[in-house]
Amino acid sequence: MDLIVEPDLWVSRMLPEGTIERWLVADGANVEVNDPVVELRIENSLVRLKSPRAGRLKIGAPGNSVVEPGTVVGSIR
Repeated sequence: MDLIVEPDLWVSRMLPEGTIERWLVADGANVEVNDPVVELRIENSLVRLKSPRAGRLKIGAPGNSVVEPGTVVGSIR
């Protein structure tokens, strides 16, 4: 299952992109449902994406990557 940056994370449409601040879990680590896995900086807010399911994290976009709504930043297998 993919980790997708959801459009509803943006407060306004002023800045259509954000950045990956840091990964909270190492690539290949096991995660549980709702574990925080990555922090995104969107506009002036720091947002944590949570794991949608249990499994092993595969990071797809490194720290400091630019993300837009709909970007796949990783996956849980």
